[in-house]
Amino acid sequence: MPAFNAALTLENTFHEIPFEIVDEVVLVDDNSTDETIEVAKKLGIKHIIEHNKNLGYGGNQKSCYKKALELKADVVIMLHPDYQYTPKLIEAMSYIIVNGVYPVVLGSRILGKGAKKGGMPLYKYISNRFLTLFQNILMNQKLAEYHTGYRAFSSEVLRKVNFLSNSNDFVFDNQMLAQIFYANYEIAEITCPTKYFIEASSINFYRSIKYGLGVIKTSMQYRLQKWGLGSFVIFKQTS
Repeated sequence: MPAFNAALTLENTFHEIPFEIVDEVVLVDDNSTDETIEVAKKLGIKHIIEHNKNLGYGGNQKSCYKKALELKADVVIMLHPDYQYTPKLIEAMSYIIVNGVYPVVLGSRILGKGAKKGGMPLYKYISNRFLTLFQNILMNQKLAEYHTGYRAFSSEVLRKVNFLSNSNDFVFDNQMLAQIFYANYEIAEITCPTKYFIEASSINFYRSIKYGLGVIKTSMQYRLQKWGLGSFVIFKQTS
C-alpha cells in the first residue's frame, strides 16, 4: 500500500482485505503529515516503511515493490489505502495470476460504468479516454484504460521490468505498463467500482496536465524503441 496522508481511510481499506489469501501487507508512508503511521501500527501492519522525505507516488511504489520481492511474494497487489478501490477484488485478481491465465491484472474503472458512477470528474474521464486511445494506437494494444491505480503482478514481471529506472512522479504507472508490454507480457482487466470523495487521494489539474504530457512522452518512447529509432533506459530489462 503506497500511503500518503491516509489516516482517515486506511482502517476501512485494511479491514476489507481478504486475509484468507493475503500473507503479508506492506505499507510505505511517503512522509505523511497526518497519523498514517500510527494507524498502521494500531492495525498491526507488520511491514511499515517510512520515507524521511516525500519521494512522490512513483518513489513510494518502488519501495513497495522492492520490499514485496524481498519477502519472496508470488503475487503482488498494489492497493491504495485511500479506499478509492475496493480490496474485495484482490481474490479475483490473484486467481487470474496464480492460475497462469495472465501475469498482470488491472482493476479498470472504465469497463462498465464504475468511473462515472463513482463520481470521476468529467475532465478526468475525457482525458482518460483520449490518452488511452492514443496509447492503444502507439502501443498496438487494446486496454480499456492505462490510468487505474489498482494493479496485480506476478513476481516474475516485477523482477524482469526495470521499474527502478522510472520516474518518482505519477507517470511511473504508465512507464511500468509500457515496460510490461515491451517485455511481451499480456495484461488482463476486470471491472472495478471506484469512489471519489474528499479523503480519496487525487491529483490537481496542473499535475494532471503534467501527467498527461508524461503519458504521451512514454508512449512515443515505446514506439521509437520498437522501431529501433531510440534507446531508453526504462526498456532495459533486468533479467
